[in-house]
Amino acid sequence: MPELPEVETVKRGIAPHLIGRVFSDVIIRDHRLRWPVDLELANHLCGQEVLSVERRAKYLLIRLPTGYLVIHLGMSGRLYFVDANTPVAKHDHLDWRLDDGKILRYTDPRRFGAVVWVEGENVASHKLLAKLGPEPLSDNFNPAYLFKRSRKRIVPIKSFLMDAHVVVGVGNIYANEALYMAGISPTREAGSISLARYTRLVDEIKSVLDKAITQGGTTLKDFVGGDGKPGYFKQELQVYGRGGQPCWGCMKELSEIRIAQRTTVFCRRCQK
Repeated sequence: MPELPEVETVKRGIAPHLIGRVFSDVIIRDHRLRWPVDLELANHLCGQEVLSVERRAKYLLIRLPTGYLVIHLGMSGRLYFVDANTPVAKHDHLDWRLDDGKILRYTDPRRFGAVVWVEGENVASHKLLAKLGPEPLSDNFNPAYLFKRSRKRIVPIKSFLMDAHVVVGVGNIYANEALYMAGISPTREAGSISLARYTRLVDEIKSVLDKAITQGGTTLKDFVGGDGKPGYFKQELQVYGRGGQPCWGCMKELSEIRIAQRTTVFCRRCQK
């Protein structure tokens, strides 16, 4: 599924084409997403100018004068621009028509995504966002914070990092990568890791996410950026998807296990 770098890539791809434009129509072909799409969405949006396009965790926030259009891409959702005469495909569930004639189209074969209208300015207090942890690239996500949150936690560090109440957007791929770069075993209990080691881990999380965003996100079978271009971070992956292959550091075979039902790849020699 799209992770934080992929969602950030979509945001950066669609923002220049949305900001300053006015919604002129909304077409809902199938409202059955993760939660039913409000059938009155056109009444909320039409005639309103897009003021900004933001991201919180894996949610896209399109800010309008009276509220926010909140979009989550789920497992297989895509947003991209099409011309008015572009044929509609099977899984094209929503179109947002703009005043310049362009259409922002939402496609989602698995329909695990979400499109939610939030009235008013205080979108951060909405139930989808209110309990989320800090953004991993913000100053609020730092070694002292992570060390304090981890005390007495016996869950594996990988599961701890993927808890959105602790920090948002460190999904499976990037948790694997950051732990490898920090030399920390994904099976280690979160509460057993020292402040010094968390300092390196925070640096690696920020580094791997920043690099992934710069390269446009990771190319997975269901993801294409908002500009229609795939991400290229997959070329840089050190461990994810490489179970059984040699570690780049010691050449020992990488182990592949399951933690919380998610594929986890690591080096038993280099990660302790």
